[in-house]
Amino acid sequence: MSTFKAPKGTYDLIPPFSAKYLAVRDAISAPLRKAGYGYIETPGFEDVNLFARGVGESTDIVTKEMFTLTTKGGTNLALRPEGTASVLRAALEASLHKQGNLPAKLWYSGSYYRYERPQKGRYRHFSQVGAEAIGSEDPALDAELIILADEAYRTLGLSNFRILLNSLGDKECRPVYREALQSFLSGLDLDEETVRRAEINPLRVLDDKRLEVQKQLVGAPVLRDYLCDGCKAYHEEVRALITAAGVVFEDDEKLVRGLDYYTRTTFEFVHDGLGAQSAVGGGGRYDGLSEMIGGPALPSVGWALGVDRTVLALEAEGIELDIPATTTVFAVALGEAKPAVFGLVTQLRKAGVAADMSYGGKGLKGAMKDANRSGARFAIVAGERDLAEGVVQLKDMESGEQSAVPVAELVDTVLARLA
Repeated sequence: MSTFKAPKGTYDLIPPFSAKYLAVRDAISAPLRKAGYGYIETPGFEDVNLFARGVGESTDIVTKEMFTLTTKGGTNLALRPEGTASVLRAALEASLHKQGNLPAKLWYSGSYYRYERPQKGRYRHFSQVGAEAIGSEDPALDAELIILADEAYRTLGLSNFRILLNSLGDKECRPVYREALQSFLSGLDLDEETVRRAEINPLRVLDDKRLEVQKQLVGAPVLRDYLCDGCKAYHEEVRALITAAGVVFEDDEKLVRGLDYYTRTTFEFVHDGLGAQSAVGGGGRYDGLSEMIGGPALPSVGWALGVDRTVLALEAEGIELDIPATTTVFAVALGEAKPAVFGLVTQLRKAGVAADMSYGGKGLKGAMKDANRSGARFAIVAGERDLAEGVVQLKDMESGEQSAVPVAELVDTVLARLA
């Protein structure tokens, strides 16, 4: 037993369970790839100020949850707590916005880090798949991303999730609402930290999950009543496009999400089978984020879906993904036949067949147990006598049928039977 363990609040992905995570990532990214989104990958750590400015100094992520470090050269870095700020930073650094053909459509997948109180569905290291459409203000993009996320979840077989939708207004109408909300909050009995949060970004108080706070928010001003005509029209078009696509959603006037950069459209995917950690993903429009981090005005929209929580949602609905076996052909070498059988396994792999073999000099019984555990469709068994006759034994692991196949014809025979 090793003296080391995975750090608190983290996990290891180990076969065969890890295959489920790969399948979820593939399912979430598949609709994006069909819609013109290209893959982007950013470093696991960034300048701490990228997140302080972009995510927001009033957020729990920045004030409580970031893993920070100082390099030997004195640079302050943070492990990335979310993906949008990093992706936008990379897009700006690569001048994607100057290459024309906006929006720049990007998708990503990776690990993120937050110092949380560990519990089921909330980890200090977690995995997300995200998508960003950078450089265009168009309700069709907002609707597109919501529809693509819905398609991903439907493809996985999920049905017990809901889409919550709201508009957070823009720089024209939100200040008016902000003033009204701050006035309302000033009359409540809030703790010192919440009062400070209300001064920086009062909308964050609406996102407070504590019951004692939520009780006091009854009767709070509703942002919907303060939206300017432009934001109202924009939001109605998003709603109409989603509805026309047959995607069901719920209007949630209290939905603000946990990041400061959102404007106008904001949405969240929640699953009713996950208890307190019901949000499986979400996103929205962030038209001012580029300017916050020193770039030009680049209206953008995006989302991130949690791989960990999506896996939990699948388990809550009792859904077993159809994950193919990693091995199609398993080879067993008897006696001195190992070099020749190893060569056949290599040939099969070069022909595109997933092939493995028994290692460690096991006998026939032990090696066939390995073959069964591998989930392979076929097993190849060969000893010195078989090879002297120029054949190997090919066994169908489903039917149990076994036949001698000439060595020179093995690859073609396997490919034909798999066709």
